[in-house]
Amino acid sequence: MSSLAIQTTSQYKFGVLAILFASLLWGTTGTAASFADQLSPLAIGAFATGASGVIQAALSWRSIMHHFKQIMALKLLLAVSCLALSVYPLAFYTSMKLSGVTVGTVISIASAPFFTVFLECLFSKVKRFSIQWYVSFVFGLGGIIMLVAAKSDGAVEFNNISYLFGIVLGLVAGLSYAIYSWIAKRMIDSGIKSQAALGSIFGGGALLLLPSLLFTGENLFNNFNNTSVLVYMAIIPMCLGYLIYGYGLRYVDVSNACLLTLFEPVVAAVLAVVIVGEKVSISGWIGVVSIGICLILQALDSKASGQKS
Repeated sequence: MSSLAIQTTSQYKFGVLAILFASLLWGTTGTAASFADQLSPLAIGAFATGASGVIQAALSWRSIMHHFKQIMALKLLLAVSCLALSVYPLAFYTSMKLSGVTVGTVISIASAPFFTVFLECLFSKVKRFSIQWYVSFVFGLGGIIMLVAAKSDGAVEFNNISYLFGIVLGLVAGLSYAIYSWIAKRMIDSGIKSQAALGSIFGGGALLLLPSLLFTGENLFNNFNNTSVLVYMAIIPMCLGYLIYGYGLRYVDVSNACLLTLFEPVVAAVLAVVIVGEKVSISGWIGVVSIGICLILQALDSKASGQKS
């Protein structure tokens, strides 16, 4: 194997680890939000993502200005990604509120690979997936279906309108996530640094999200518990997590990255059971194992790292 091939493989593995670590941080958001039950999920989502957007834009300011012309050349895509980013947290946290931490997170994150594949097939000139990608996709799909079906005592509440609306919002969140991740990858592939790409997307999203707090931000900082939850979510999973995710996107295709983020609902499910007290049946844990197999296959996918078998 050539030194370039070794370097590319190494970069891919670091990218995979970065995305998995970001997913680990994101997986804590549902449990953290459950400790601020006095707050509207709309307020939690708007503040956490909006505040992190301001921080990311500030940290990325020099890089954004350096790539300003390139970013403006993609201004339509940037506008779409900012809109998608602003929709994502509102749909995501409301989905968790209505359907539970486990199901809301699983639907939101696990639907993103489906939408990402659709976007890549629709807009990418040539996109080939390896056999290993398809196999991992099947394991991931099977895992999320089992996790969703395993809510509480194993009976899915299809007669519960709020529960079903939560699932619909989870799908909206998954589509939004796929859109802004796909656009971020397009920006990075065009030569824009990941910090500038995500900084501009999150900065624009913050401009759309933060004004909504005027209508949803009641009790936002009325006690230490609410304040600590909001500060944690804004700085750790939303800001630090996305900075790390941006690094991973430099070396990992967005279709592979979205499959790797299936680690997030696994983390969310475990924390929901251990800390929040939600119950997951045996079939649900089988689903977790299935998602784990999906992640392992993705991490070992040689074609995704640009190598030939």
